[in-house]
Amino acid sequence: MSNRPLIIDLAFYGLAALFAGATALWTTLDSHAQWGAIAFGGYLPAAICAAILLTQPGAIWRRRAFVAVGAALAVTAIPLVFMAIDRAAGLSGRAQEEVLVVEASGARLLETGSPYLHADTIAALPEPLLGYNPYQPGMAVFGIPAAIFGEHWWTDARIYFLLAAVACAIGAVRLLRGGPDSAADHTGAGKGPLLRAVQATFVFPVCALTFATGGDDMPVVALMVLALVFAHRERPFAAGLAIGAAAALKLFAWPAAVVILFLLWRNGGIQSWRGLRATNVQRYLAGFAVPVAVTMLPVLAVDARGFFDNVIAFGLGRGVVTSPAQSPLPGFLVAQHVPGGEIIAPALLGLAALVIAVLLWTRPPVTAASAALWCAAGLSAAFLLMPSTRFGYLLYPVVLLGWWLPLRDAVAGTATGTLFQGLVQDDEVVDELEAETGPGPSLAVEWWR
Repeated sequence: MSNRPLIIDLAFYGLAALFAGATALWTTLDSHAQWGAIAFGGYLPAAICAAILLTQPGAIWRRRAFVAVGAALAVTAIPLVFMAIDRAAGLSGRAQEEVLVVEASGARLLETGSPYLHADTIAALPEPLLGYNPYQPGMAVFGIPAAIFGEHWWTDARIYFLLAAVACAIGAVRLLRGGPDSAADHTGAGKGPLLRAVQATFVFPVCALTFATGGDDMPVVALMVLALVFAHRERPFAAGLAIGAAAALKLFAWPAAVVILFLLWRNGGIQSWRGLRATNVQRYLAGFAVPVAVTMLPVLAVDARGFFDNVIAFGLGRGVVTSPAQSPLPGFLVAQHVPGGEIIAPALLGLAALVIAVLLWTRPPVTAASAALWCAAGLSAAFLLMPSTRFGYLLYPVVLLGWWLPLRDAVAGTATGTLFQGLVQDDEVVDELEAETGPGPSLAVEWWR
């Protein structure tokens, strides 16, 4: 049996330990420094365990999985809980601004029916930045526990961000492993790629740091993954519900919703439209509409101006304060340092969106695995070119690429276990799927097992 998976584990945990140690020593943010100090004590033992397992004979997948779960608890859950306890005790610097914003928006939602303040009210606040809520209305739901029960460690919004992401990951794993007879189900993903996906979501340093200090992006990307898995399992209404829930939290999910729409359209939707029958596309759109309408329409009915001031104007840099998302990525550098950059940067972003839209129209994704790559590439382009951006947004392509592995494995298993047995070999559907996935698990999937 190859030792390659363990060698990858060892390198992964070792490099992550270096990142955590460097963060603890050199960051200027208190919450990041505390995460780094705790996470170093999680990554280093995981690397040592991986090195020990390299010397052990026999099957080691269960032991690798045990180490991965232990590492996830040590670098994600434990620092999150410690910081939530410190924060509830009155210590400052134990949470990023987005946690405070989400909890305040939850309280406003219960009091006024809207999670937003108007720009003139925000301008009069001692800290105007904390008055802005740039999220979709659904994000305020994560602040409701603190609004109802007060400030305790267990009402911290980050706890519920983590629980939501864990629930989505468990659902995705169960769906990708196949049915009750998954041991004999050749259309499910292998355990190795699924373990890599879990590591990417809960152990990769950028994701673990985000869970512990902010966390609002993690349920969004986890819902994206769940939607892709539902699409793979040909459950379009459930896929629409999942990506609709993500879109009700943050605008970042809307491009992924478009990619999944093209995936379902490519796989037979337009032929059914011509016959005026219920289609996968229609069921998907119906599922998408439910969470978006339930969360947005009541807020727009009572406070459309608040939505515009917070989500639209602030997002476009037209707020009373500027966004703190100012990592030195290309879009920000162009906007700040190139003459006319405040126009050039959005133009480049619009051009990239246009190119991606044309490519999606001319060559839409055939499988959920290729759709995951489309989402990762599109969001990466957006984060690199946005005038206001931050390095932490790169967790989206990291997680999506991590889940590409089991999606790709499951698609390849479907091709060999189902489509290529009992069908005419020159059948158009089979030919197109083979061109997309190959006749079996890809070399990339095999290499990362």
